[in-house]
Amino acid sequence: MSEQNPRQEFSGIRMGKPFGIPVYVSWTWFIVAAFITLMFGPRVRQMLPELDSTVAYAVAFVFAVLLYVSVLLHELAHSVLAKWYGLPVRRITLYLLGGVSEIEKEPPTPGKEFMVAAAGPALSLGLAGIGLAADSYLINDGGIPEVLIWQLWVANLIVGVFNLLPGLPLDGGRMLRAGVWKLTKNPGSGTIVAAWGGRVLAVFLVALPITTAFSSGQELEIADLIWPLVLASFIWIGASQSLRVAKIRARIPQVNARALARRAIPVTAETPLSEALRQATESHAGALVVVGHDGKPLAIVSEAAVQATPEHRRPWVNVGSMAKSLESNMVLEADLVGEPLIEAMREAPGSEYLLVENGGEIYGVLATVDVNRVFTGV
Repeated sequence: MSEQNPRQEFSGIRMGKPFGIPVYVSWTWFIVAAFITLMFGPRVRQMLPELDSTVAYAVAFVFAVLLYVSVLLHELAHSVLAKWYGLPVRRITLYLLGGVSEIEKEPPTPGKEFMVAAAGPALSLGLAGIGLAADSYLINDGGIPEVLIWQLWVANLIVGVFNLLPGLPLDGGRMLRAGVWKLTKNPGSGTIVAAWGGRVLAVFLVALPITTAFSSGQELEIADLIWPLVLASFIWIGASQSLRVAKIRARIPQVNARALARRAIPVTAETPLSEALRQATESHAGALVVVGHDGKPLAIVSEAAVQATPEHRRPWVNVGSMAKSLESNMVLEADLVGEPLIEAMREAPGSEYLLVENGGEIYGVLATVDVNRVFTGV
């Protein structure tokens, strides 16, 4: 399963950097490893009665480790292909329900989106095929290796097929998104269709065991609903997040630096705040830019600092004391619109940016709070 821009803060234990991609194991993996060991241990003893309990549970733990190696290979298939397409990959994290490839940017075309999404299930199904061939033709001694190989190829088959289901955040959902994107020429439409596919899938996962039990006349055990509920919750939350992202992305074209800019007036650093505010009011300006005596912009007066200064102190405070020096990446072109503007702000997080014309003349100040209002509707 691949993700775009998750930006998770928690990384877990760093395990290595294959293909230049950092790999982390979340602490939640140990919960799953313990669960698999406890659940699979008795089955190992049943399949290999000559083993004592300690060895049987050790084999079960080895299976848990090998299963997550398979998951890692699944995620590496996504990430390596994404890197080959020129998409930056932040890291891979193995966690409670599998793994996630944190791909920083979306593929630029539906074809590349489809291929990156399909790479993981294709590798899992390939591993299942290799395991089946090995189980059928190479290892038939009925010992520990055959038990592990049989469990692994079945597990990889389940992982591959499950991830092909057509709903976000699963890989099949991304493949569906790519298909709708191709047909409609609109990635947002693809996201909405695939996200609703994920919600329908989540409901189906819970409804299936319930309807099966009632139709067969069997009593429904609560234990039979645990994993369907866990998986359904994961899919529903991921699909809902995708819908929110789609709504946000639909508003990105409305982010226009010129349209959102506040008119700014130039003031020198020693100008009293009260005088600077008076000049701004007369000029109907919403921002103050500190300039040198040569007129070159040096800093932007912080709106938060101005608001925090009591009115009776403003005649005694100069604007230079509450201005933020301008770094080169805080100066943006006034013509930026949409994704390029968002990307420029993401690379240099701040509260205010100076907008300039092509010739370097001051156009105005872009406040992050004004950009945020485009997305919140406030």
